[in-house]
Amino acid sequence: MDTASSAPASRPQLVATLVCADAPGIVHAVTGAVVALGGNITGSRQFTSAETGRFSMRLQVDVPASREELERELAPVIERFGITATVDTVGRPMRTLILASTAKHCVNDLLFHVESGHLSLEVPLILANHDDNARLAEFYGVPFEHRPITGPADKAAFEDRVRQVVAEHDIELVVLARYMRVLSPELCEELSGRCINIHHSFLPGFKGANPYRQAHRRGVKQIGATAHFVTTDLDEGPIIEQNVMRVDHTRTPQELMTIGQDTESRTLRQAIALFSEHRVLLDGSRTVVFR
Repeated sequence: MDTASSAPASRPQLVATLVCADAPGIVHAVTGAVVALGGNITGSRQFTSAETGRFSMRLQVDVPASREELERELAPVIERFGITATVDTVGRPMRTLILASTAKHCVNDLLFHVESGHLSLEVPLILANHDDNARLAEFYGVPFEHRPITGPADKAAFEDRVRQVVAEHDIELVVLARYMRVLSPELCEELSGRCINIHHSFLPGFKGANPYRQAHRRGVKQIGATAHFVTTDLDEGPIIEQNVMRVDHTRTPQELMTIGQDTESRTLRQAIALFSEHRVLLDGSRTVVFR
């Protein structure tokens, strides 16, 4: 279901997301709370999963009230139906920590679109285990911190620094912008539902060093990328966005890499945009994405 209408531009709109077990009367109760505040629904998407029985809803409203007032009005509904809910201001920059290694394409793409106003993020820090992205960060005016990882102790210290930054800056999203290190199971659990990773996805799949050279040798016909939530199962978290590009036998390994990196950058950016606009809701091992 999808409905939308125009709203006055003089005041910010609010967006609410709601997830719970499906039951009669949820939509009526939620919309009733909006009406009680004199609000107008400008966008509504909802979905009920036949597999899990979970109800998901994204509601955008123009309401002459604050976020806190809408939260208070929704509180009895949330309690009645056992809803997990969020209420936010549409377009508010999401506080985001970027983790990086040596690759620059994803970091550059994200910072460019933030600077251009096309991606609503607030990036207080880029934390990296190599210094390759330092000049990019400086160019865009984003603080950069380099902490080498040469062994288990360094990895533990790096992850402790991640935790510290998350707490200090009230981080809402952690992005692995081709951060080529596996996060510990403990950190994966701590960042559950708010950590997004990007990786290439070939058919067939190639792992290890030089995947594009492997793909060239096998004559792949398409190159793709997958953005997903990070879980303790490596590269198997709920998928948010995927893209694919057709290629043929004329492409060199370098050309395949260029195409692949462009696809990775675009896919990661799209996934982050969807998440920052509260369009991605978890439904077990998969996602509900309201576009």
